[in-house]
Amino acid sequence: MIKVLVVDDSAVVRRLVTTALASDPELEIVGAAGNGRQAIELVDTLEPDVVTLDIEMPEMDGLEALTRIRLARPTLPVIMFSTLTEHGARQTLDALARGAADYVTKPSGTGGLAAAVTAVRLELVPRVKALAGVRRPLPSVSAVTSPASSPESRPGRRSAHAVVVGCSTGGPDALARIFAELPAGLAVPMAVVQHMPPVFTRMLAERLDARSAVTVREAVDGDLMRPGVALLAPGDHHLRLAREGGDVVARLTQEPPENYCRPAVDVLFRSAAETYGGNVLAAVLTGMGHDGLRGAEALAARGASVVVQDEASSVVWGMPGAVAGAGLADEVLPLDRIAARLSLRSRGGAQASVSR
Repeated sequence: MIKVLVVDDSAVVRRLVTTALASDPELEIVGAAGNGRQAIELVDTLEPDVVTLDIEMPEMDGLEALTRIRLARPTLPVIMFSTLTEHGARQTLDALARGAADYVTKPSGTGGLAAAVTAVRLELVPRVKALAGVRRPLPSVSAVTSPASSPESRPGRRSAHAVVVGCSTGGPDALARIFAELPAGLAVPMAVVQHMPPVFTRMLAERLDARSAVTVREAVDGDLMRPGVALLAPGDHHLRLAREGGDVVARLTQEPPENYCRPAVDVLFRSAAETYGGNVLAAVLTGMGHDGLRGAEALAARGASVVVQDEASSVVWGMPGAVAGAGLADEVLPLDRIAARLSLRSRGGAQASVSR
């Protein structure tokens, strides 16, 4: 049984979250708090496995409570309950930077209580289970490279003309750490899919850009893929890469979600395989689910290289674990080695022609 502590200053929201979680027999609501100070006390006495935490609360807000919880219990998963607004996005990204594991946005429609409970259940229950360690069994990982089988020595592995990255739960922090280590003048373009709603992706791009020597911005339809520039898929839009004349451009679509996601990593990866052939380096970072698996298959079939984040450094080893378990990963690396790998494999790729 997974023990959950619900924290929100609104009695209505506490009841909403409690009802949504209590519908799952594997979850137990062990307590509820109306502000951050109460939350800290209940964490100590109830020892929950996961905490859902509102941000704006009296006496002590969620950000301060999160900071104190992280100091006392650095491994306790905390899921922020956020509003789908610019202010809410800014606060949520602050929370993720302070160590929150994930977030869920509060229902904003007018579909009634039953619809709100359903929406929260669909978003929150899988996250609680994943962060508490309840994962579907994965095939054994056999793709960790050894010095004798590094990507540089494997036949068919070519220099990267582009880097594509996919991530979800835990991704904003992972991306922040990677982009902070990338060098100025990166020789190839990058495209990134992080599962996030609109507004959130724009702010994430701005934050990554502020701390990186690489230019990072939210993609706009028709953007050119240029060396030293990373395009982040905007929320609620798939990001595809397409060759048009001598350029590779970003195309945004609102085709149906894949893997329940829009943007979806699979969409980006498949289009990268079609556009660049095997001259791609893909990275699959921490995230829940298996988005990116089919796209990694398409890339590997073209001879492209795929690296994944290892389980120890991932918040949730769902997406990278699925790729590694399928034998598609050339390397399984800790987060602190991924930036160096992306930089090393992309040297000299900027002037290469696009593969047809």
